[in-house]
Amino acid sequence: MAKVTEKLLLEKGSPKATKLEQIKTLNLSKLTLKLEDLPVPLLSRLSSLERWDLSGNRLEEFPRRLELPALRHLDLSDNQMEDVTSLEALGGLEELKLEDNLYITVSDNHKLMVLLPRLRMYNGKDVTSSANHLRFVYSANLRTRIVAVWEKHFRLPDPVTAEKLSALSEDFVTAACQQVRFGPSSVSDFTKWRVAIMAKEYLMSLTEPTKGPEIQDSPEPKETQVVPVTPIKRKRLPSERISLTPHANGEEHLGEDEPPKEEPASPKSHPPVRGAATPRRAAKARPIREEEVEGIKQKKKKEEGLQKEDVMSSFKSCGNTQPVSLKPLHVLQCHSKQDSREDFSTQLWACAFQPQTETGSGGRLAATCGGDSLCVIDCETGMVMKKYKVSGEEFFSLAWSTVLMTRGGGRSSSAQPCSVLAAGGKRGLVKLIHPRNNVAFGEFRASRKSLSVLRFNHRQGNFLFTGSYDNKIVMWDIGGVDSQYNYKVIQLLVLEVSSPPLHLCLPPSSPSQLLTACEDGLYFYKTQLETKSSNKSRSKEMEIAFPVYEKEDKDHDYHTVDGLGFLTDDIVASKNFLHSSIYLWSLSRTTAQRPDKKSLRVSAVVLMELQWTSTEVPYLALNTCPGRGYIVCGDDKGRLWTYHITDLQKNSFQSGKPVQPTQVLDWPSPMRKGLGGVEGPSINSVAMDPELQYLVALSDKNMVIVWKREEGVRKC
Repeated sequence: MAKVTEKLLLEKGSPKATKLEQIKTLNLSKLTLKLEDLPVPLLSRLSSLERWDLSGNRLEEFPRRLELPALRHLDLSDNQMEDVTSLEALGGLEELKLEDNLYITVSDNHKLMVLLPRLRMYNGKDVTSSANHLRFVYSANLRTRIVAVWEKHFRLPDPVTAEKLSALSEDFVTAACQQVRFGPSSVSDFTKWRVAIMAKEYLMSLTEPTKGPEIQDSPEPKETQVVPVTPIKRKRLPSERISLTPHANGEEHLGEDEPPKEEPASPKSHPPVRGAATPRRAAKARPIREEEVEGIKQKKKKEEGLQKEDVMSSFKSCGNTQPVSLKPLHVLQCHSKQDSREDFSTQLWACAFQPQTETGSGGRLAATCGGDSLCVIDCETGMVMKKYKVSGEEFFSLAWSTVLMTRGGGRSSSAQPCSVLAAGGKRGLVKLIHPRNNVAFGEFRASRKSLSVLRFNHRQGNFLFTGSYDNKIVMWDIGGVDSQYNYKVIQLLVLEVSSPPLHLCLPPSSPSQLLTACEDGLYFYKTQLETKSSNKSRSKEMEIAFPVYEKEDKDHDYHTVDGLGFLTDDIVASKNFLHSSIYLWSLSRTTAQRPDKKSLRVSAVVLMELQWTSTEVPYLALNTCPGRGYIVCGDDKGRLWTYHITDLQKNSFQSGKPVQPTQVLDWPSPMRKGLGGVEGPSINSVAMDPELQYLVALSDKNMVIVWKREEGVRKC
């Protein structure tokens, strides 16, 4: 007979109740419980249970098929757990403790990150960064290899029957598990488990294609009505601001949100580069004369001189600028869950400054997104001017643009520009907001998967690009709006990519071209619309390859490009995950090359390499300020690495040696009253206004840091 009865649950639960459905907290610790002592039909009645303590028992696994929709915190420490897959039904779980379970392996820890999509605290540590890496980066690389196995060895039977599909599924899964090699050997069990699941899902996607998109080319009027979302105005609350007083030595730091040191993000690996040139057979060696050696040296020296000249000639318009001096001004917690001052877990992902239109105040207004909220901040005062919350959403990206707003009802009515803010995230929906009038006027579905990045065309403000985790980039025309906020969305173009896009950049002088930074590389597309063609799909024109690819091995894959931005019309700054440098390279000289016919690959013409930090934390995006010749990128310790390119020209340019940063700004060490200093978090994103009066940095611990340029510095 099971030890757990209804009477026991009512005794051990709180608040005290007469019905199991009313219990929110349950303590069943140290009762020597085994799996057979936990009856699923009875426990399923705990529909309101939020916290459950099962520590100090003898459980080897969790009851399967036990669904507890409200459960957020589970303590299974000091048990005999062997199978973590039994926890799969607890999709809403946010915090889990599994300490002192001797049979839990590193692979089991990885499985939990994938099985529990909302898990953020594991054994008292914040694992959000590691979990996101496994769910997205690691999984995307596995999927690429799984697809390669399918395309090389398998195809669907003709005709398709249940019997043939069953046999095909078994063979394909077996082959994928044997041939896909990725990650360190310590997690090989996790990799095989994940490959088996993803291989079945991929085969299912081929036999059961998803339905078409919900957005039509010409949306009906019902999709263009004003969305009744009331923005929340900023209040000056102590819970949203952190003092910038430096902490004294010996004061206690907040340690509960530090990333787990024993579980770093798994290093990535990659197979040999496809389409690479085959090494030629070495010719018979001959002695090299002294004059030839001298000629080679002179040629190399000349090439390096021309290379330096190519870089620096692009900054002549700003050649007299001096390095700026930045000081921290505000630290805000404006994205907190339920406005809690204790929230140091919400990750902030994207920020951008408002274009200078309408009132001319755009240079000091910045939008930030993270969690379920979107904020517009006055950088000078530190006031949150607007705040929009969408329950159930998690925003990953935003973008500003300028569209026309007609004042009357007819087509001939006068129109004037207005700033519009677009934001998207987990739900695949794009929110359209007019912050000046305090109106969130609409939304449309851009994908059935989460949106990873948004970008407007700077020349055609009504053209919006959306990148999503279904490996697609879509170009939309959102048109303008009238005085009643009626609008119309039209799908213009679909770009196919092989992995989730992370950043989208349009060359300043060529807005019909697009650079796409993805999990598996950097790609170049042409987005010019063809009036006579009805085909809306388009493939990549070429892939940009970087020198660091030559250093790849089984433990390091440098293909993920998680930082991208234009410094001039031609010079691009990009960052490869796991590589401790930032590349400056020429787009025109790179794309002028003839790509490999099979892989469409060209080698980036690198002009300069900038020294950056060494880290295994992904998605630390860089940003550029072309008007000031600046590049800034945060690191995983809260620091900002700044590069003033016009100042770097004073240094001697030596090929192969990374140039040191102009300045590394330390984490400002904000203080919480009575709680000590806040340690440096990872800086996920940075943004600068065109004149570099302000810099906004976003952290993975729910902090917006505003830096301001100190006066007295000569402008460009």
